[in-house]
Amino acid sequence: MKIYCCQCGKDVEARLTNGAEIYPHREDLDSLPFWIHDECSNFVGCHHKTPQRKNPLGCIPTKEIRNARKHIHALLDPMWKTATMKKRGQLYAEISSKLGYQFHTAEIRSIEEARRIYRIILNISKKPLTINF
Repeated sequence: MKIYCCQCGKDVEARLTNGAEIYPHREDLDSLPFWIHDECSNFVGCHHKTPQRKNPLGCIPTKEIRNARKHIHALLDPMWKTATMKKRGQLYAEISSKLGYQFHTAEIRSIEEARRIYRIILNISKKPLTINF
């Protein structure tokens, strides 16, 4: 399958594998599907809880971009899960509007893009600006 690889900067041929290869120390992930780009060894998980369980969650991130996505989720998820701010769709629509394109965390392709999104979320949440990636 062709998937965009953030490290390689292009669509690449990815190979379907499983969690036993990606996370050999995590037996709980053994049977989960992942797509890996063998040339750079970066990988992306799949929508394993859906009927399309082998569909990639997004583009293939580098370790640094994967870490940035986790930071973004840590800030975003409480905002919509606790309903103290907005519903998830409203929040993502507001971020998309400020970005000028459809936002989804799994499609973040660079650290610069992640930092821009993080600043937008902090502005929406009215939290002090602190970027740790």
